[in-house]
Amino acid sequence: MPRPIWEGHLQLSLVSCPVALFSATTASNDISFHWLHKKTNNRIRMLPHDPELGEVERKDLVRGFELSKNRYVVISPKEIEDARLPATKIIDIEEFVEVDEIDRIYWDRPYFMVPSGKTGLDAYAVIREAMEKSKKIALGRLVMHQRERIVAMEPRSGGLLLTTLRSHDEIVEESQFFDDIKPKRVDAKMLSIAEKIIEQQAGEFDPDKFKDRYEDALRDLIKRKSKGQKIVASAPEDDGEEKVVDLMEALRKSLSGKGEPQKRAARFLDAQEKKTPAKKAKKNAPKRKAAAKRKSA
Repeated sequence: MPRPIWEGHLQLSLVSCPVALFSATTASNDISFHWLHKKTNNRIRMLPHDPELGEVERKDLVRGFELSKNRYVVISPKEIEDARLPATKIIDIEEFVEVDEIDRIYWDRPYFMVPSGKTGLDAYAVIREAMEKSKKIALGRLVMHQRERIVAMEPRSGGLLLTTLRSHDEIVEESQFFDDIKPKRVDAKMLSIAEKIIEQQAGEFDPDKFKDRYEDALRDLIKRKSKGQKIVASAPEDDGEEKVVDLMEALRKSLSGKGEPQKRAARFLDAQEKKTPAKKAKKNAPKRKAAAKRKSA
């Protein structure tokens, strides 16, 4: 069992229980590189450096907040400690909401919340069971890494999952990106084909299918180089030039597959093709009527 990231108490009104938080995600499988000198292959140490004094020791460093260029206010560790909120070790549940009320853009990092010790097992079980039956998500506040965060808690398996939420001032206003997108009338036939493609490719989410292909390629590169194999660069897939694409033709080619889906796609495209002549016939109908009248006369 890894060491907990945070320990404290979960509190619902007058009911309280000791809990511990463990990260629900890991970066231990990510590939990371060290800086080496290109001649010696020795690992480089990053040492703190002062423009006037040269190399300095870490014990002589202090924290400073930049007010303006080259103007700082220095904050000592004791001052930071004194500024901490009194409830730094308590997660007080403030309200319960529906999960759909929280926009996905606010969700941040997940943590497993487990009972800490045996004294609060009953209280933990009561809070968790009540939340599961109400089908609500609990909101509270948590001070972690010298920051107070809004957190959401929900039942998961036999325990609780706590997820930190981003604050409103962390979210970039979307209007500055989307307001310049001019609304465009979509061709009905293209839209029908696109909807059919979505229907054809519908499936269920399986996280095992989604792997980091870039990291897999790096692992393969490291493995081959460690065996002394010569590395040959692969040919570029794109020459960088923007190509003019026939959207309708691209949609038609996308609507394909094997077996029954392919047959359904062919029937669908045939039906789409038959719609166009019918519209043209309506436009030419008055001309045919006039010709018929002249003939009868």
